[in-house]
Amino acid sequence: MYSKEIQKKLKDLGVEIGDSVRVKRGDQVYEGILMPKEELGDSNAIVVKLSNGYAIGIKFEGAELEKLSGHRQIGFKSSDEKIKHIAGKPLISIISTGGTVASRVDYTTGGVQASYNASDLVSIVPELGSFNINSKFLFSMMSEDMTAEHWKEMAKAVYKELKTDTSGIIVTHGTDTMHFSTAALSFMLKDLNKPVVFTGSQRSSDRGSSDSFINMICSANFASKSDVAEVSLVMHGSSNDDFCYAHRGTKVRKLHTSKRDAFKSVNDEPLAKIFPDGKIEMTNCNYRKRCDGEVSLDDKLEEKVALIKTYPGMDPGIFDFYIGKKFKGFVIEGTGLGHVPTTIEGRSVIPKIREATKAGIPVCITSQCLFGRVHDFVYANLRKEFEAGAMFCGDMLPEVAYVKLMHVLAHSKDLEEIRKMMLTNIAGELNERTPVFEL
Repeated sequence: MYSKEIQKKLKDLGVEIGDSVRVKRGDQVYEGILMPKEELGDSNAIVVKLSNGYAIGIKFEGAELEKLSGHRQIGFKSSDEKIKHIAGKPLISIISTGGTVASRVDYTTGGVQASYNASDLVSIVPELGSFNINSKFLFSMMSEDMTAEHWKEMAKAVYKELKTDTSGIIVTHGTDTMHFSTAALSFMLKDLNKPVVFTGSQRSSDRGSSDSFINMICSANFASKSDVAEVSLVMHGSSNDDFCYAHRGTKVRKLHTSKRDAFKSVNDEPLAKIFPDGKIEMTNCNYRKRCDGEVSLDDKLEEKVALIKTYPGMDPGIFDFYIGKKFKGFVIEGTGLGHVPTTIEGRSVIPKIREATKAGIPVCITSQCLFGRVHDFVYANLRKEFEAGAMFCGDMLPEVAYVKLMHVLAHSKDLEEIRKMMLTNIAGELNERTPVFEL
């Protein structure tokens, strides 16, 4: 809430939140919509949203305020209106799960909050009007709160849409854990016959620099036109609004906190380069193609799997904690080629690996380096991990190995069978030979 002084001044001027105003302070003149004060903002400054989409704070003392036009509603009111289908347009399905792509600024906190359903997304991206849309609101949440149960709900919703005559499915999702979800659905949807495209945005739809529009347009084009019958992730390919990349769902990771081109393919080429005008350039010839086969759903997951990061001075007792909690499997993010503390008594992880594997608990080794692959025989310390029973997961990403182990443990408790399944390529997560890429 603004200070009492500002509230009185606004009242005297007949200005309300939502009015279009002109503010002059010194030599600077600003025009825009008067917004509510952010909860943590300066109570002696007013917030004006400019025509470019950005909101600025202006010190009220010494400023001249003029009302230009009347009140308008602040915020976005979600619509329940059904989207009409028109003959001749390609049909795509959009499943909304929340995230920044489906968010707006909440002016009570200054943060963004998931609020749009799939129909709303269509209304704010006019280019989607060239498609017939089946929209489904699944849930509205930021991805850091997602669990394996949410992956299962997504898989079920996608599976249901795959049984219809839709050309492809888009899942809108928060970016922070989107690569976990793409990995999960890559394992849970067997024998895919159509594209399943995840997309999101780094900046909310009401910001001038939002990437949500291009991401949605490119996702729609890829879902409807491409012949890639895999789970993929489509996001900006550069910091500009020129194209997007489609990344394989088991070979992608978010590598920047805020850049619009935050997602990169790791140990693999992107599947395709997609342009907003609908042009698609395939950049990877190794992918599953559209077909008329029957897709199946396998949504069993063992949730008691731990992802543990190796770091200098780590306490091996962390494994005792998880074993005491009846965890069924471990994925270790080792350093370099898969190293863990080995030689110092009381600090070595090797006894814990041996203890776990003897108890029938699989221990998988990945690398926090991400690019490249782990190897069990290059150094003597790595051999000790192998001899203790650890399985080295090639060029699999740590998050993907984590999700895959959840999937595998839901189907077998036999350590040798688990090893075989973990080291078998199921959804493009493992390369027999790791390609060379420039970082």
